Amino acid sequence: MRSLEDSIRKGTVVLKSATQSRNVFQSVTLLETIAEFGFDACMGGARRDEEKSRAKERIFSFRDEFGQWDPKNQRPELWDIYNTRVHAGENIRVFPISNWTEMDIWEYIGREKLHIPNIYFAHEREVIRRGASVIPVSHLVQPKPGEKVEVLSVRFRTVGDMTCTAPVESAARTVDEIIEETATTRVTERGATRMDDQTSEASMELRKKEGYF
Repeated sequence: MRSLEDSIRKGTVVLKSATQSRNVFQSVTLLETIAEFGFDACMGGARRDEEKSRAKERIFSFRDEFGQWDPKNQRPELWDIYNTRVHAGENIRVFPISNWTEMDIWEYIGREKLHIPNIYFAHEREVIRRGASVIPVSHLVQPKPGEKVEVLSVRFRTVGDMTCTAPVESAARTVDEIIEETATTRVTERGATRMDDQTSEASMELRKKEGYF
């Protein structure tokens, strides 16, 4: 962990492909902020249905003094009783909506009539097909030799690093249409859209062990 931080500060960490995640940079910034302000707990919006390793997450997720997550050393979560005791330097990540599903989120947005960015609704965008993903073309992601640029109707189920976040083909332009579409999907939110989660079965788990939120 410390060698990773040193490498990032020296600028020697290089992402070799668009499928690699920039979470290593985010994690160091997060850990330094926690250490600077001495936070005992940090709140996040992760949900169990997003991705396999997040399904193992506790609502109160214990992290050691290096910000690392050990999925085999999580505290019991019984009868809504949470052990929030931490030692100096340790912290807890708290995920209040951990048990919510993607459907719950969209039904809440619809019920409360919340305004959200248009990128979540279907829109036409230049994309390329790479493996099982539809990749948005940008100044950071350009087609490789042999790849064809298409204009498709797509929407984003999750929004993150533009170099590794893919949209899905969709015609859903309203909240109700997205709810209808979500009811029939069989691919997890991040599994369908985050290329850095597709590099291996344990990619997210490994990043979290390095301190990722």
